[in-house]
Amino acid sequence: MIKNRLSQSAIEFMILTGFLLFSFTIFFIAVQGNMNDKIKERQALAVKNVAIMVQDEINLAFQSSEGYYRTFKIPENINGLKYDIEIIEDLVYVKTQDGKYAIALPVKEVTGEVIKGETNFIKKENGEIKLNVI
Repeated sequence: MIKNRLSQSAIEFMILTGFLLFSFTIFFIAVQGNMNDKIKERQALAVKNVAIMVQDEINLAFQSSEGYYRTFKIPENINGLKYDIEIIEDLVYVKTQDGKYAIALPVKEVTGEVIKGETNFIKKENGEIKLNVI
């Protein structure tokens, strides 16, 4: 009789332990999935912010008076990700090199290119916006 109770207690303990282990595993999988979503959101927002920064600089130059001149810096990478930035047909296009994140925002007509990791010069000369053009 005592042997049956010990056996039953051991089986109940194993079932309870298995259930708790399963529950914790499901909980950690759910938390990990949520963290991955937050990381993706943060990366997408950082890419968007770089594009908006360039868009804002071009719009500011366009709205300013003749002779406007300003310098600004674009980061070499975005949250550790390498990226490309171009101005193509009145769009500023930012894309990570792994291809996971990209955005294109409209800009006014501009001559020149954006340079990552260095100081960029923008000016308004003869009604034209020039970016890194001397």
